[in-house]
Amino acid sequence: MPSLGPLIDIPNLIGLLSTPGLRLLDVRRGERYACGHLPDATHFSVYGINIFDTDPACMASFVKMWAGQIGMAGISRDDTLVVYGDRTDEAAARAFWFMEYLGHPRVAVLDGGFLAWSAAGHAIERVAEPPKAVAYRYELDESRVATWREVKAAIGAAETHILDTRSEQEWLGNDRRGTSRGGAVPGALHQEWKHNLAVDGRLRPVDELRALYAERGLRPENEVIAYCNTGYRSAHAYLALRVLGYPRVRNYVGSWQEWAERGECPIVRPASGATLAPLA
Repeated sequence: MPSLGPLIDIPNLIGLLSTPGLRLLDVRRGERYACGHLPDATHFSVYGINIFDTDPACMASFVKMWAGQIGMAGISRDDTLVVYGDRTDEAAARAFWFMEYLGHPRVAVLDGGFLAWSAAGHAIERVAEPPKAVAYRYELDESRVATWREVKAAIGAAETHILDTRSEQEWLGNDRRGTSRGGAVPGALHQEWKHNLAVDGRLRPVDELRALYAERGLRPENEVIAYCNTGYRSAHAYLALRVLGYPRVRNYVGSWQEWAERGECPIVRPASGATLAPLA
């Protein structure tokens, strides 16, 4: 099986469809999968397992739950995975990020997702066979994930960019998304995730993405830690930066849902420039 980049387009996927060991993973909502999916694709939900505590014990449980679900979907470490959502969306990016965190050797996202595939007139099927469960073997790559402690330690570090991928209103602290505090991680750069996408649901061309992040002050030689509210939109930035060849990108999977509720974590309100000290 040839090596894969983070992103694969439809013509290249078609060229691989008869390759042994190729698995297609549909990460859309179950009702959408039931109404039509790529031939032989297996459904997998990325929405059921979240984490808002990135201390070691909870992270270990989070990993085991994910690996268990991957195994239930019949995915083995030897498989080459192509993940797709409706578009090149945050669900597909979340699955891509997590498989890289699990150390899966070959995984890519289908650019444009199901909608691009169906719009091009390619075959759709509505038959689904239950997969045969396997025990998924993982080898964690800790360089792909960040915990709250690591984010806190990175504040003010010259060699690390902290990237906020939420909406502007979340960034400014006006939309708290159910948390007790609104604002941003001090020193974070802001680039809303949706600007990674072209109007057709594919990732924007590489030269546009590179310019977009350069304008925000990101440099490829620095580490980037991305966060959002629950680790999905930040996974999309992770995917985009991986496509750009940034060598050190991490997803703060606990994101704002964890950060806002930890009293020891400082926040800033970018609208006013005021830094709010950690809670006593």
